[in-house]
Amino acid sequence: MLVTFTTKAYADITMFGDVALTMLRKMGHSATIPGAILAADVPVALSRLTAAIDAEKSSPLLADKNADEPVVSMAHRALPLINLLTAAAKAESSVMWK
Repeated sequence: MLVTFTTKAYADITMFGDVALTMLRKMGHSATIPGAILAADVPVALSRLTAAIDAEKSSPLLADKNADEPVVSMAHRALPLINLLTAAAKAESSVMWK
């Protein structure tokens, strides 16, 4: 499953479903798809997401020695969504996902 985040203030961001659900939970929202954040609530969601990501940065990544692919941190995965939320907060625009 893919989840696409949209706002009028920024380009659409598409994430894999499991990553998107994790981001939604970190923002303090249920994992309901589709969903939305009202413009007035975007700064709070952004603050929660960045606080959760900052807290995770302090813990080391556990690499799977049997995997052929590198580990991608949640901070790297969250960056496009953080940029989208920042633009939406600045433009006072709602954010939707489907």
